[in-house]
Amino acid sequence: MKTRGLLEGLRFTDTFFPSGGYAFSSGLEAAVQGGAVKDSDQLARYVEDLLRGGISRREAIAVKLANRAGAAGTLDPAIDVDRELDSTKLGRDSRLASRQMGRQVMKVAADQLRGKTVLTEYRDAVEAGKAPGHLAVSFGLTLGACGWNGEETAAAFLYQTAVGFVSAAMRLTPLGQREGQRVLGEWLPLIDRISREVGTETPMSSWSPIQDIYAMRHGRLEWRLFRS
Repeated sequence: MKTRGLLEGLRFTDTFFPSGGYAFSSGLEAAVQGGAVKDSDQLARYVEDLLRGGISRREAIAVKLANRAGAAGTLDPAIDVDRELDSTKLGRDSRLASRQMGRQVMKVAADQLRGKTVLTEYRDAVEAGKAPGHLAVSFGLTLGACGWNGEETAAAFLYQTAVGFVSAAMRLTPLGQREGQRVLGEWLPLIDRISREVGTETPMSSWSPIQDIYAMRHGRLEWRLFRS
């Protein structure tokens, strides 16, 4: 990867990027209130199970497929995977959160990465209602256009997702920064393995029922800090 492409892509993985991810817990808030996640060990098991059974079988595949489309500058494959991903997200809150963050990524990418016509075309398709605009697709398409390969992009997406869970847990539980970094570090081998092994020929699927149930329960909580 060229240094310029690395730097262009890093902006979209940084917590400083205005995707709105800080407002979403992906169901973790409901899990904390329900007693399923009380400490760092329970958080680690909760997220690892989601990475193995859910994200690795669905979002990671979408990221790699979108990355390939971004690198080739072809729009139709990105729209196809976007629609397929939308059909697999059963929880309304999770589906809308993914769309909102994805659209934020694409607005910035299409506006600031000049000369990447596939990003502009995808943004226009999303705004016209021809594609849902999910985060995994926007992320993969953008980093592919920046010159990142599929494995690198999948790893960055999974790492960004893991950071989001740690950040949310720090606001919901007594988890401190140092302990949060320890947990994040322990997830790195799993993230590395998933990013290498997930195949784009594998049909999308997901099996993380506990996390999906808590994500669906979030909207019925009596009090909420996060939007999902």
